[in-house]
Amino acid sequence: MFKAPVFLVLSALFLFLSCKDTGSGNNEVKKAEISFTKEGELQLYKPDNSLVKKLDIEIADDEYKIQTGLMYRTAMKENRGMLFIFENEEPRYFYMKNTNIPLDLIYFDASKKIVSISANAEPLNEESIPSGKPAQYVLEINAGLARKWGLETGDYMIFERK
Repeated sequence: MFKAPVFLVLSALFLFLSCKDTGSGNNEVKKAEISFTKEGELQLYKPDNSLVKKLDIEIADDEYKIQTGLMYRTAMKENRGMLFIFENEEPRYFYMKNTNIPLDLIYFDASKKIVSISANAEPLNEESIPSGKPAQYVLEINAGLARKWGLETGDYMIFERK
């Protein structure tokens, strides 16, 4: 008859002691930098099949990765990007919420040809950045690189997963 109350008292005491502040003063939340994880390689080409650029890419192909994208990053190397892969081709809308680095957004159709480019997306801006035309893939790279590399509608990409 006394087992249940003793068990409850001991459980409550254990819970209290395990939650008690130890007084170490180390209650600070530490933020870890999100590091790049190579998940594939992507090549950009002109319509005449001349290579423009090779990139290492991270791939966003599930709900969490698509919603998070490059949020909270503070930098990205020039030879890197993030490729968003969607199940179908339709108008796309991106925004820069919690994204600290300016980006170029390159929208590709189902045949992997560029249909539009949104250059120099402003960090932390929550305004919608539309594709303008149906897209199935979106590549995010550092702002200014699409212009530097001479990318245009009609150029295309090939990618492979690691």
